[in-house]
Amino acid sequence: MKPTRFETAIALIDKVNSEDVNTYQVAGMAYPKELLYSQRMTRKLLQFEPNASKALQIAARAQHICRWRIPRDEYPMDRVGYLKWRETLKKMHADLTTEILKQVDYDAEYIDRIRNIILKKRIKKNEESQTIEDTICLVFLDYYFEEFAEKHPDEKVIDILQKTWKKMSERGRNEALKLSFSERSTKLIHSALS
Repeated sequence: MKPTRFETAIALIDKVNSEDVNTYQVAGMAYPKELLYSQRMTRKLLQFEPNASKALQIAARAQHICRWRIPRDEYPMDRVGYLKWRETLKKMHADLTTEILKQVDYDAEYIDRIRNIILKKRIKKNEESQTIEDTICLVFLDYYFEEFAEKHPDEKVIDILQKTWKKMSERGRNEALKLSFSERSTKLIHSALS
């Protein structure tokens, strides 16, 4: 059977993400970092929102597409530099995804919808943009938070947790509270939220 446009788009996103030279270790196996991240985004999205639209699923899969092409150290290592880097990345993710979606003949309106989700337009007002933000936060908390917390002082970890919490919807927060954490992380989360 011929793959659908959706299946082809996902396969093309995975293909470019599999080119990531950065790797991430899971159970002794090395995976291309952004390919693993994109698969975790899909898994978490479908756990959180089982009826997620195909547009939302594509946006989740492409959230960090080719992220390694714009290294963080190309921007000043301060808050302004960080925000500029993030904005540049978002635009690149949206542009690369647009190119893939044009290849598989999605129409302009559908492509714009996916771009807006990736760019997180009208967050808190647009349900799909908020769902992608919740999914990003849940992926961070479930897969990357413990490692982050080990490398940083408590004050920084608490600050990041508070910022993460602010971005999430009530539903996303409730989902986050179901995750399991180490004793230290649980204490930090309680400190951040109290």
